[in-house]
Amino acid sequence: MKDMNKDILKKGFSKLCTAKAMAELYEENFKQVSKYVHATSRGHEAIQVALGMQLLPQDYAFPYYRDDAMLLSFGLEPYDLMLQLLAKRDDPFSGGRTYYSHPSLKDDDKPKIPHQSSATGMQAIPATGVAMGMQYKELQGLNDTSIENPISVCSLGDASVTEGEIAEAFQMAALKQMPILYLVQDNGWDISANEAETRAQNAAEYAAGFHGLEAISIDGANFINSYNTIEKVIDTIRKERRPFLIHAKVPLLNHHTSGVRMEWYRDDLDEARSRDPYPVLRQQLLNNGFSELDVNYIENEAKQKVASDFKKALQAEDPKTEDLFTHDFVPTPITEERGTREPEGADKVVMVDCALFAVEELMREHKECLLYGQDVGGRLGGVFREAATLAQKFGDDRVFNTPIQEAFIVGSTVGMSAVGLKPIVEVQFADYIWPGLNQLFTEVSRSCYLSNGKWPVSMILRVPIGAYGSGGPYHSSSVESVITNIRGIKIAYPSNGADLKGLMKAAYHDPNPVVILEHKGLYWSKVPGTQTATSVEPSEDYVLPFGKAWVLQEIWKQDHVETLTIVTYGMGVHWAYNASGELGMRDQIEIIDLRTLFPLDEDTIMKSVKKTGKCLVVTEEPSNNSFARALAGKIQEECFKYLDAPVMTIGSENMPAIPLNSTLEQAMIPSTEKVKAKIEDLLNY
Repeated sequence: MKDMNKDILKKGFSKLCTAKAMAELYEENFKQVSKYVHATSRGHEAIQVALGMQLLPQDYAFPYYRDDAMLLSFGLEPYDLMLQLLAKRDDPFSGGRTYYSHPSLKDDDKPKIPHQSSATGMQAIPATGVAMGMQYKELQGLNDTSIENPISVCSLGDASVTEGEIAEAFQMAALKQMPILYLVQDNGWDISANEAETRAQNAAEYAAGFHGLEAISIDGANFINSYNTIEKVIDTIRKERRPFLIHAKVPLLNHHTSGVRMEWYRDDLDEARSRDPYPVLRQQLLNNGFSELDVNYIENEAKQKVASDFKKALQAEDPKTEDLFTHDFVPTPITEERGTREPEGADKVVMVDCALFAVEELMREHKECLLYGQDVGGRLGGVFREAATLAQKFGDDRVFNTPIQEAFIVGSTVGMSAVGLKPIVEVQFADYIWPGLNQLFTEVSRSCYLSNGKWPVSMILRVPIGAYGSGGPYHSSSVESVITNIRGIKIAYPSNGADLKGLMKAAYHDPNPVVILEHKGLYWSKVPGTQTATSVEPSEDYVLPFGKAWVLQEIWKQDHVETLTIVTYGMGVHWAYNASGELGMRDQIEIIDLRTLFPLDEDTIMKSVKKTGKCLVVTEEPSNNSFARALAGKIQEECFKYLDAPVMTIGSENMPAIPLNSTLEQAMIPSTEKVKAKIEDLLNY
């Protein structure tokens, strides 16, 4: 095969030889490098290099864990990759925090690589979120028209295409016609399971079911064919702004990973070696005017570079203990309460409207702000009318419905944030959050930490929560104990409209991911005893920092009367306030409204409990193994010598679900009466 640009051929062969030399060096030094798990691109190099050489600095790429040849073709050095291989302090991707070939990169002269996990297929949704963000910026006139249109690239192994989240990504890319290329590298294997065992069709055949996603199958072991095909596809995506999938058949010539050796289970190694891309590309150079001497020189130069970089990487510094504690969050500019909480002459509004008006104000001021989720678009404006009129005011491109795809709703924010947008997204009920937890835990929450601070995910996830109006087992759950066990996100759970508006504004300006749990029973204050959830609407500039609890009922230290601290949040605030009032004990009971579950205002809690000597934690969740029970344990630990009784909790009954019948629902969840009884038990202890 002749007539290809010689500079392209030379560069492609050099990158292939470098990746090949790295794989061989790792095998030769297996004991030194096998402390941490790694995989190599051996057999996949041609297609990876053919793609990587054609991306521009404005493009976004999501390589997967076998893509070290692609990373080399972006301009990274073997030394850079080896620092990660050996988990060194100067690893440019993660500072020694994550595996080899798990990149995150924000260099001006290279394609941008947001952080992604190695959970196979998980990267498809964030990558598609990038493409959605690019499309949004073009529609809103926020894009840079002085440069070529950017594209998003998602690299996948064929086995990962069976993941359900891949379908969500493909569906949205096809539906919205997004500028994304899915490169599927098909080597016929999962780990030890082969394609005949695990796939009903290959990736191209699967993609054909998504109308509008054009799929092409190629021999990914042939560099020239791969390069030419990718060149045409990328050019089309840049001009026509629509999605493609390239299904590249390649051999796997090295172990699945360093810990799973190919000789343990492979029976096709001879056949695979017959499709090695290295001799093919080597011959292509000879066919295009390179001499044997030229080719040998390129190979030897690559080997020498790899050996030299490895020697240097071995000597590099390891992380220090204190490096563990950096980059879990980016500092937020909102550290103090600002603005007017109760403007003169302002109307009192229900809680749901405080949130609605906050989002409206944000969208009016910031074109980077958009809202999406199920049924939030113009026809309905949310099942709780929490997005009412927003689509009419800001257009269907800024406020829009998604399919029933919680994983996509949550995970796409990684990509949207990466291109500089601020998505506000919604899961319709807390009970529906479970499909989105994969993305929230693995991608959203860890991105800042595992990218060493390069890629914090700036997003807001709104979650209507709690039992209200006989919602039954699929519309009533409390999920905060699961959410609070995800480190790397901030969590608000306000009890009134003013707090919700102030926290919503703070969340928008926070560069980190925020989950806001909004109790459905407080939205309109229709539940008896929740009138105090309504508020005078704060001013537009009002912000309430995370991590500052509100002592809504403060008492003084009393030596001759039994006193009590109630620590609570959300609906629990109203049960506690009403219970203390009905008991006539407002001067004996201090009530702390947490406002945010993370960060948690421990200082305010401990100061109060040390003053009162007794503590009750009130939650709507079943209390066994809950956030509330963990908090009670923390209080007991910190305040033990000040306590006159054990720290107690009250929550819902420890049953698997909230029943539909209203009598059973009320038997399940706490109430003012139940909290009153618990208060009396604790005061009389």
